[in-house]
Amino acid sequence: MASSLRTSCLILGLLALGVAQAQAPTRVRGTIEGFDGTVLSVAGQKIRVGEKTEIVYTQPVTLAEIKPGDFLGVTSVKHADGKLVAYEVRRFPKPLNPGHRPFDGRDDQTMTNATVGATVQSASGRELTMTYEGGTQKITVPPEASVSTLVPGTRAQLVPGAPVNLTMGEDRVALRIQVSPPKK
Repeated sequence: MASSLRTSCLILGLLALGVAQAQAPTRVRGTIEGFDGTVLSVAGQKIRVGEKTEIVYTQPVTLAEIKPGDFLGVTSVKHADGKLVAYEVRRFPKPLNPGHRPFDGRDDQTMTNATVGATVQSASGRELTMTYEGGTQKITVPPEASVSTLVPGTRAQLVPGAPVNLTMGEDRVALRIQVSPPKK
């Protein structure tokens, strides 16, 4: 009887795990190919924009506007010597998923979501000391890095040519869309 109960619990646990994995959001990155007010075309995919879809806009700012105490998401390339060099810096309105980890499954790219502890001017750019629970990272931000702050966005910013990073549910409805200005 106990063995049967354990087997039943194991099967129910595996089924619940399968349902949870099946419901995980899907990430899509690319450039907007078209938007008709309801359906967004990105990377050859059609994604609906619903009433509850959150849209955030990456408003460009200068690196000089980044101050100690700001919470940032910094995407970096890890050089052979171990130094981190940023190519994208985003200031968030509030802390989001703090820590330091590989980015996009690549060993040479990292994502650091942390608070700016200090800034120092160096010969190769500005160096940020990023702190999070359990760690600190020093990241150089060269002049050509993209620097922006996240602000509430609108459907009017979903224009062809604009880069997006979005998550969608199984129903192909966008949960959250981060849109940037089109490249010139």
